[in-house]
Amino acid sequence: MPKSAAAKISPMTEAHIPSVVEIERASNPSPWSENSLRSELQNPQARYFVASTGGQIVGFCGYWRVIDEAHITNVAVAPSSRNQGIGRQLVCAALEDAAAAGLRCATLEVRAGNTPAISLYEKLGFAKCAVRKAYYPSNREDAIVMWLYDLKSH
Repeated sequence: MPKSAAAKISPMTEAHIPSVVEIERASNPSPWSENSLRSELQNPQARYFVASTGGQIVGFCGYWRVIDEAHITNVAVAPSSRNQGIGRQLVCAALEDAAAAGLRCATLEVRAGNTPAISLYEKLGFAKCAVRKAYYPSNREDAIVMWLYDLKSH
């Protein structure tokens, strides 16, 4: 059973970018660049959050507002802080923010081989809906498309 950490969740700022870049590089075979992450902070349709424990950034999550949908774009937790419930806290914070903004549903893509993430999303009410073949450029891995159809019930 994973340990549970009480991370502090807050909106991402420019000051968080160096830590977020490190987490992204440690977590993603095709990491988003520092410039991409900075651009997301300027995007009026994007919302990003960080998780911190002991004053250190240990994870982040973001989504785009697309009409009445929340498209979760990225979720990553530092390897040393995984299996502590931080990813769940981050995704829940994003979903709560989206629901408060009046969005009705949420979607995301997840690597087909990322069993822990798929399990988390299913526990949060997401359903597998489609497969995007060879979606990820780093290794041509498939993506599972998942939807949470009713944010208000979350």
